[in-house]
Order: sequence, then C-alpha cells, then structure tokens
Amino acid sequence: MLQTSTLAFLNNLKKHNTKEWFDTNRKVYESAKADFASLVDHVIREFGKKDTSIASLQAKECIFRINRDVRFSKDKSPYKTNMGASFSKGGKKSMLAGYYVHLEPGKSFAGGGIYMPDADAIKKIRQEIDYCYSDFSKILHNKKFASLYGDLDKGKELSLSREPKGYEKDNPAIDYLKLKSWIAMTPLTDEDLTDKNLSKKIISAFEALQPMIEFLNRAVETV
Repeated sequence: MLQTSTLAFLNNLKKHNTKEWFDTNRKVYESAKADFASLVDHVIREFGKKDTSIASLQAKECIFRINRDVRFSKDKSPYKTNMGASFSKGGKKSMLAGYYVHLEPGKSFAGGGIYMPDADAIKKIRQEIDYCYSDFSKILHNKKFASLYGDLDKGKELSLSREPKGYEKDNPAIDYLKLKSWIAMTPLTDEDLTDKNLSKKIISAFEALQPMIEFLNRAVETV
C-alpha cells in the first residue's frame, strides 16, 4: 500500500507545478519517492519469483525521473504529475517488452507491453503474430488476461490506418498487425493505492500479462 501523503503530494504538485513550490516541498517529495520505491522493490521481490527476468532489478533501475523534458514541448511545466516504474529485463531503459505501474490520482493503472518500438522490432513482432496467431490468440482469450485487460489498446495513435505493407486486409490478425505498440492496461483506483492488497493486485495484473510479454520478447530477441 501507499501512504495517503504520497497521493496528496501528487495532487498538490498538479496544482503548484513550479520549481519554487517543488523546492519548498522537496522533503515531502523525497518521502513520496521513497514510499513508491518501497512498493516497487516489493513487487520486484515477489513477482521476480514468477518472472525471473526482472528478479535482479532494483527500484532505482525502474522508476522514471519526475522532471519533464520540456525542450520540445509547448507545456513548460517542469514536473510530471505522476510516478511511473517500468519492470523490464534491463530496467527502464530496456527496449524489450515489460510491465508498468503508473501512479497518478484518478488515472493510475498497471499493465505493460512494448511501446513505440523501433522499426526492426515492429517487423519482428508483426511476423511473429502472423506466423503464430493461434498462440497469440490464446493469450488474448486467456480468462485471466481477458477479465483484467479485455484486449490490447487499439487507440488511433497506436495503430496504422490501413494494413502494413506485406499483409492483406483479410488476414485474421490484421487488427494486431496494424498496431505500432502492443500494450494493455487495467485501472487502479485511488482506494486501491492505499489498500493493503495493492501489491497483490499489481502482481496479479503482471501475472495475467506475463504470457504476452514473453510472446513479444520472443519476437524481439529473435536474431
């Protein structure tokens, strides 16, 4: 579980997103960061027994910086109003598929997949889905996956408007071959965040997603 003070910090940061306010409240931030890191370490320790590829990670290798990169953004707010952690083989900088926790009051979620991979990885994933659609379909229709995630995210920004080159419109896997990212998310309520069973809920979400992560990484890691 997380402390209510951690959620309060993020809510206040959204209202006062300035360096001056942040500097004044740095100790509160450090406490919130440590609280989130404790949760991340616990998830690594427990879920690492199931997925050994993440077992050696430490929280600092998973948690993203709260500072925003504003160089190419019209929004010059200096800080993110969320905390996030990526659990992938190799840590947050890994190019492989992995798991993700997003902490933001009213918008929190657990899930994962692979987000905007490079062209070579996209080609490999599409080929794996095309060649092994039966296996891929079984993962999507697994009771645990379907009940938590429903499906992969098919938002317009994550998908091509038409079939990719080399694939026909009537391919049974076409909706998934058109994707540019393969991700799934399940929401976490604010009540979930401060509940004693939070880590169990995150780990259950990761367990349901694990076969998809392994499928995607099997494709990406193919030489």
